Amino acid sequence: MHPWISQRAGSFDSSGIRKVFDLAAQLTDPINLSIGQPDFDVPREVKAAAIEAIESGKNAYSPTQGIAPLREALKKEVSAKFPHHGDRDLFISSGTSGGLVLSMLSMINAGDEVIYLDPFFVMYPALVRMCGGVTVPIDSYPDFRLDADKIAAAITPRTKMILMNSPANPTGVTASRSALKAVAELAADKNIALVSDEIYSRFHYDEEFVSPAEFNDQTIVIDGFSKSHAMTGWRVGYVHGPSEIIAAMLKLQQYSFVCAPQPSQWGALRAMEIQLQGHIDDYRRKRDLIMDGLSDRYEITKPGGAFYVFPKAPIASGAAFVEEAISRGLLIIPGNIFSDRDTHFRISFAAPDETLHRGIELLREMAKR
Repeated sequence: MHPWISQRAGSFDSSGIRKVFDLAAQLTDPINLSIGQPDFDVPREVKAAAIEAIESGKNAYSPTQGIAPLREALKKEVSAKFPHHGDRDLFISSGTSGGLVLSMLSMINAGDEVIYLDPFFVMYPALVRMCGGVTVPIDSYPDFRLDADKIAAAITPRTKMILMNSPANPTGVTASRSALKAVAELAADKNIALVSDEIYSRFHYDEEFVSPAEFNDQTIVIDGFSKSHAMTGWRVGYVHGPSEIIAAMLKLQQYSFVCAPQPSQWGALRAMEIQLQGHIDDYRRKRDLIMDGLSDRYEITKPGGAFYVFPKAPIASGAAFVEEAISRGLLIIPGNIFSDRDTHFRISFAAPDETLHRGIELLREMAKR
């Protein structure tokens, strides 16, 4: 390692997903079921609002906390959801990733423990370590359920935060209302920070979305427009929680991200008026298409949200199975990127139906072999 590189930067690898994308670049006409972003385009009205913002000169820094109209619109939405939460504030972050970074930097000290489920979103362990924290992954195999008893058993005097993600990446699994309530109450009882990553909150197929903030008014909620409106490159997220925590995060945002891009924020304001039900219904249908096509050949927990399934590989190593799939033109992601185990792989069904049918056909053939 180069002597100038910090221990912080050397303590984790670059995202394994990037390696898959590098392999993908060598393929012609791949069956791409790897990408964690919607396959529909940004709504036309959202593009028009951002273009109008650019043309009318809204190109400077915005206030660190975000443009007032977007903040007010989001605060109104949050107040309607959580009417009994008095001391709650909100700011616009540079994507949900920016919100996650700031939540860690503002709350985690060296040696603090952070609990989260395994499988996990790739950023979680890296961000915890970046802040000098200690990762405490909770094994949730084989069905990826949130289990409050397992979390309770992992709590020590050093536990500072419980990090939740429902619907989850990479499994698509949604936590039950009762489990969310139990974990939210556990965090409140033990005075542990509860951070809820809700970026897939609008992709919920079988029942109403439930936030743990409903049961714990100190929950820090991170959400955004990246997945819901296909605005992944626009970098607009938002965070709401207790005002003292939000103030600390804002202070750090001033010295890091500064603000989310201003034209993108005007686009996000317009996005709040867009009806998404058609896309959600379409993704529910794609979820069912994948389940119908693969569940007789693979061990799969049915996802209740997001746009991922996380099947068990038919051979011992998920990574070896993915290598074979890529050699045959199918791009999927090995499960060991998201987990301490190497037994599964991630499929994204945010893809055209024709791509899904081609992927299902090849995966059925590979399972048979």
